[in-house]
Amino acid sequence: MASTARTQSKVPAADNTLRILKLLSAKRGPLAASTIATTLGLPRSSVYHLLGVMEQSGFVMHLQEEQRYGLGIAAFELSSAYSRQEPLSRLGRPLLAALVDRIGESAHLAVLHGRDVLYIVEERAKHRPSLVTDVGVRLPSHLTASGRAILAALPKSQVRALYPNAAAFSSRTEVPDPIGKYSALSAHLDQVRQRGYSTEHGEITDGFGSVAAAVTDHLGWPVAAVAVTFLEDKVPVAQWPELAERVTKVAAELSTRIYGRRSA
Repeated sequence: MASTARTQSKVPAADNTLRILKLLSAKRGPLAASTIATTLGLPRSSVYHLLGVMEQSGFVMHLQEEQRYGLGIAAFELSSAYSRQEPLSRLGRPLLAALVDRIGESAHLAVLHGRDVLYIVEERAKHRPSLVTDVGVRLPSHLTASGRAILAALPKSQVRALYPNAAAFSSRTEVPDPIGKYSALSAHLDQVRQRGYSTEHGEITDGFGSVAAAVTDHLGWPVAAVAVTFLEDKVPVAQWPELAERVTKVAAELSTRIYGRRSA
């Protein structure tokens, strides 16, 4: 911690520039320079100078009519480059591989894509059957443990927007009490929030169950989910909470790593 403080004190302009960018990225809209200065405890003159330099480089844009500053095209380009480098896959794969080695069951990492989840990493355990959750596969999020973990971490208003009517729901297998309307999904997601992890009982493939936990960014926004899938007759329901605890720890570790820090 001390080394971080020393680094910041040697390059205060760089540190304050990053603080401004982080503040702008955390807000839903542009901010006035005075608000930035007050929020960060910086002199207004310094803030105006830094914003001018960032504006010239395209990292912020000045909305003259509103007298506010927002993120610029260069910041968007950084975001696009981040996606192209597949950081979630690169950071998640070794964590999932280690999890599979410990528990002997297959694991995967998925992200939300519209109303579907898109699988970006799969680590298959030895002597376990192949799954439909291969890399690049998309499945309805409301049917999967991965999707439910992500949906439970979203604002309820956004979940409602994703599922405006009965036509938004689909099913793959015959299961008791399938989730086929928003009220059922909302009640299920409330249980996920209370429990801290999500489950799936054969909604994707008969005989297979899953547990999952959300991966979140520094603002608590869900960016992915870690899940483990197994034959239900091999893993009794009584063991699911213990398995979910392991999955949750991996999701928390990945949440820490995507923001450039390691957990203690």
